[in-house]
Amino acid sequence: MSYPASDHCDGAHFFNPEGSRRNSRRFALLRWMTQRGGRAKWPIHVENTAYAPPGEAVAAGDVALTFIGHSSFLLRMDGLTLLTDPMFSARCSPVGWAGPKRVRAPGQPIAALPKPDAILLSHNHYDHCDLPSLQALQSRFGRIPIIAPLGNRIWLARHGVHPVIELDWWQRTRIDDATIVLTPARHFAARTLRDRNTTLWGGFFVRHGGASVYFAGDTGYTGYFRTISERLGAPDIALLPIGAYEPRWIMGNVHMNPADAVRAFGELSTGCAVGMHFGTFQLTDEAIDAPLVDLAAACDATGIDSTRFVTLDFGETRMFRRGRTEA
Repeated sequence: MSYPASDHCDGAHFFNPEGSRRNSRRFALLRWMTQRGGRAKWPIHVENTAYAPPGEAVAAGDVALTFIGHSSFLLRMDGLTLLTDPMFSARCSPVGWAGPKRVRAPGQPIAALPKPDAILLSHNHYDHCDLPSLQALQSRFGRIPIIAPLGNRIWLARHGVHPVIELDWWQRTRIDDATIVLTPARHFAARTLRDRNTTLWGGFFVRHGGASVYFAGDTGYTGYFRTISERLGAPDIALLPIGAYEPRWIMGNVHMNPADAVRAFGELSTGCAVGMHFGTFQLTDEAIDAPLVDLAAACDATGIDSTRFVTLDFGETRMFRRGRTEA
């Protein structure tokens, strides 16, 4: 399949304009998988605290966030409901019997959710683009528009999931009165060994009802954070990944650590940040609680108030008013 040539596409494959360490990623992955002496041991299962299902009404200018787990949030604004990277399956894997297994159940089940007006799908990795979850949502709610980066529509439609609105970086679409922009990210895409970077990846900037939310998707630290703020304005809330970051020699290109996320927080000039991409699947070497410990240390080192960069418990819903969290 061909795409318009750009600063991040050669016509057939997408790439990161900022470049990356080209240390033969396949051999690097092999080295990492065979020399993992520093891998922390996660618990097999962590029980969730029970939280009430998400409420219904959200006032203009407010944002209600429900953390489902990993990078999955239910995001509600005045008259708008969105779901990010829905992942409800037991494993993030091409098969149901192997691969990373979740240690915490989804904080809220699909049955407890209101119907989303749209799904924001950042890229096609198994822990973000989970076909069984998308099919289950469609089975319960009917067709839900999916907004995704270039190249994902044909594959999703082939599996009966549609409609799909494809966007390139900086392109926008509308869902009712909401404006949604696909933003650049520093990452990659693949579902097999033969389709690397044949689809695009990205984050989303949502503006609606007097509020704005930036969902970073999956990304390493990138200079695009400053550009996003300059082009689209400072978001009221930024959802930023803080987990799956060790060892840095292989993960640094594609996953932020908490110190990177705090740097992104500053460059976005956001009112409030919420951490994600932690505590659900053991994808890398750090301990299950390391992202929270390291985030607290990074905020303390840079003088960021703990109420401005927060995390939610699994299943918790929290209201944010004008970019400020309500305890």
